[in-house]
Amino acid sequence: MSNEPRYTASPGYAFGQLQRALDKAASENDSAAREPAEAKVSAWRAVLDGMAAGRLAVGSRSPVTDTPVWVTLEVAHGGFATGRCLAEQPLSEAEVAILRTLPQDLPGATDRERLNLFYLSDAGQVELVAALASGTYRIDVPEDAALLVVAWLLDRGHHEAALDLVVRLRPLMHRLRMTPRLEQATAPSGVTVRLAPVGEVRAVLRATTVNSNIATMLETLRVWLPLYDRLVALWCDTLDEDLPWLSGAGTVAGGWPCRVWPAAWTERRAEWLADYRRAGEQHTLASAHIHPKSNFDRLRRALEVCEQDSRALSGRDVGWIRRVLANTIGKHGAPGSEQRAALRSAQAVVAARPTHASLATVLAGRLDRYPEDGGIPAIEPLAGETLQDELSDVAAGHPIPPHLLAKVSRTLEAPVDELVARGVITSGEVLAKVLPQITAQILATDIDDEHLARLYAQTYGAFRRRRSLLLLNLEHQVRFDELPWIGALERFRSPRPDTARTARRTLEQTTTLALTAFPQAILPNPLLRELGALAKQADLPMPLVEEVAADIFMGTFTAKWRTAAEIASQTMAGTLYARYYDLPEAAVWTASAPSGRRGRLTSRWGKQTADGFAGVCAVRAKKAQAGGGHSYVAANGTVLEQSQILTTHNLAALVHTLHLQDRLGDLGPDLADRTFTWIVARQAMRIPDHHAVLQMIKNTAYAWRQAIFYLSFCDQRQQHAAMNRLRQQAADAGLSERFGPAVAGLAHVINGGRFDEDGTIPGRHGRRFLGWTTGTHWSLPRR
Repeated sequence: MSNEPRYTASPGYAFGQLQRALDKAASENDSAAREPAEAKVSAWRAVLDGMAAGRLAVGSRSPVTDTPVWVTLEVAHGGFATGRCLAEQPLSEAEVAILRTLPQDLPGATDRERLNLFYLSDAGQVELVAALASGTYRIDVPEDAALLVVAWLLDRGHHEAALDLVVRLRPLMHRLRMTPRLEQATAPSGVTVRLAPVGEVRAVLRATTVNSNIATMLETLRVWLPLYDRLVALWCDTLDEDLPWLSGAGTVAGGWPCRVWPAAWTERRAEWLADYRRAGEQHTLASAHIHPKSNFDRLRRALEVCEQDSRALSGRDVGWIRRVLANTIGKHGAPGSEQRAALRSAQAVVAARPTHASLATVLAGRLDRYPEDGGIPAIEPLAGETLQDELSDVAAGHPIPPHLLAKVSRTLEAPVDELVARGVITSGEVLAKVLPQITAQILATDIDDEHLARLYAQTYGAFRRRRSLLLLNLEHQVRFDELPWIGALERFRSPRPDTARTARRTLEQTTTLALTAFPQAILPNPLLRELGALAKQADLPMPLVEEVAADIFMGTFTAKWRTAAEIASQTMAGTLYARYYDLPEAAVWTASAPSGRRGRLTSRWGKQTADGFAGVCAVRAKKAQAGGGHSYVAANGTVLEQSQILTTHNLAALVHTLHLQDRLGDLGPDLADRTFTWIVARQAMRIPDHHAVLQMIKNTAYAWRQAIFYLSFCDQRQQHAAMNRLRQQAADAGLSERFGPAVAGLAHVINGGRFDEDGTIPGRHGRRFLGWTTGTHWSLPRR
């Protein structure tokens, strides 16, 4: 047992998030828009209440008191558990109906417990086994699969294993739902993937609302302007001479209103007022017509008091009516004139166009023909122009806007590389979201029983939807096989050579796709977890290291970081990358090396740690730590950046294990060029926020490291050509002075030079480009 003190997170971050949520909720006038903010307020209050009461230990992998690590928790932004279990749900209508059919004396302290215990009875087991056989079940959270596994074990005669599992589940049966929704589910094929199910996207489309400014404009065009034209016409009919007009001096000339009262004028007046009141009751967005000084309101108030004649009006009132008529006739033409008719005709065309919200409803209706939890085979059938019978207020022939089709493309089922090419998968994080749909099918092929394999795959997909916890003390996220019902199935999995080969091929394709699609980005943690699962299935052990947040860095690393550094030193020996970042030799990382302390392993918090590796990172980071009084986060960041440099943040491990050197030799020039283009574009952006500028510098430095890695697999001619293109791009973007030191430093190393101890080159113009510093970064834009 380790004697190390165990750390928990400070509530300061949670307080800040609560304040942001409160501010957002207070600033929203629309109840629908305010609802998500209020939900966040509730979640953050739960976090703070739990931390204050001692019910939550944020930073632990079991943060909720008396709750096992395998329980799926509600997790707020930043990895803070709220204390709520996602499987702790009220009974659904279907579950209530089942409960009503059960005997009154069924044991259990809660309705949830009684229902869970029913599914352990003979009758309940029959239902679950039937659901397993037919596939009519949905696993929303991993706990939904627990009693299905019990049912399978009992049905196959594994009574002892089933009993052991029930013993582990029994303490939480009064709280957690442990059975699935018994309805048909559409399982991914393992060849194609989708980013979101149809039901989710359809709900988003139906929730689309019209922008308030556009809604106000449309109401004005459709309702208030036609009323205004009728109002102007009513008053023009009372003129004694020609229409009034404005002279060059701004005085009004022409006829006077309230001098002639046509026979049907009173009836038309009453009709207009009735229409006006009806419109006011039904349409409340536009307000210009009710402003006391608006022309509309002046004419309307005068009309109200002129029941048959103008005796209730003063001379000043009549003068105002005359001026209003002169203004509107001068601007838009007289009622019935070609000028006014042309204007209103153009405005009517605008008003007749369907809103994007209406078109979103049309698109949602087209999605109704597809299964709620499934995907769509193609976008094209949904992209056609609107039809006459699709929506009452949308005429035929209107195209669906591209941004709405982009929403629908999230449901497209296609190979991963096609979704990347279409711009549906836009980052490594999004790639990580869909990859479990493939991994689940690969892992499930090791199970002979097809019904169990289908359950295993669904459960894996649900498990990968769990949000990660904030973890301290070198703890790791819950693993799939830590779920008791999955652990109970491990002995029924039989590794097959074909499965291992499929996993390796998928791992290689996914790695190549991630690097070619997003060459500037480091591989994100969710994607690394999925790559790790594939590597394990392929029997290809490799030390994939996560990105560690600077504000929770514990000052050391687990042993795999040292192993990853050793692979990086071996793989990159003698390359541009090794020279640029001054990589140690591989022998430094072995325990038997002359500087053996660097390879030494110790133990902290019950984990084997590479304190020697951490020490090397700390020494190298000193060059980026200037002066005192700096932020501990920035100081941690300089150390963590060195850990990424020394390990190439997984690139070397993947290239070495998967033998991708020749592939990178072919792809390297293009990947480097695209990454440099991305860096120059980001460096050239005008960013007003200082924190965002620091984030940009960090991200471009990380991308710079990626580009140098790619260039390391190119020959010297290709490296010089890439350097020339980069130099020209920087000059064209006006970055020669501010970013010139980074360009000069890389050119110096390509030409065979090395950096001095302080990371500069002779003459001090060139510099090694790093993202973190505790002082002022040399590449900060001048204000």
